[in-house]
Amino acid sequence: MELKDKIIVVTGAASGIGRAMCLRFAEEGAKVVVADLKVETAQKVAEAIGGEAFGVEIDVTDRTSINRVVE
Repeated sequence: MELKDKIIVVTGAASGIGRAMCLRFAEEGAKVVVADLKVETAQKVAEAIGGEAFGVEIDVTDRTSINRVVE
């Protein structure tokens, strides 16, 4: 539980390596923000994680989108 009480934002988190990272960070106690262009899939990953994880839409090429997620 090295990441207990830490908040981690993972982009590209709806599938593949990003999804695996989310699952592992959650196992280590982190609160995970599952961020992806595919918000519905991101939310499904967050539901699979449970706890305080949640899915959000993000476009890492758009500073406004990034700021919205960070806020």
